[in-house]
Amino acid sequence: MIENFGKILIFLGVLLFLLGIIFVLISKIPFLGKLPGDIYIKRKNFTFYFPIVSCLLLSFFISFIIYLISRFFK
Repeated sequence: MIENFGKILIFLGVLLFLLGIIFVLISKIPFLGKLPGDIYIKRKNFTFYFPIVSCLLLSFFISFIIYLISRFFK
């Protein structure tokens, strides 16, 4: 029981560390949010932006990291 709690705390610590690095470095990634397939509509009084391809890429990357972490703690 206590070993599982320790593993959960380690996982949460690693996750928070990675999120902190991502938030610090997110503005340094030049292509993020400007990929082909991201929806950007600009009108006179209206702007709509939905980075769908960027979201898919980030989702794949985060899923891969979680997969690797889950394999490590098995």
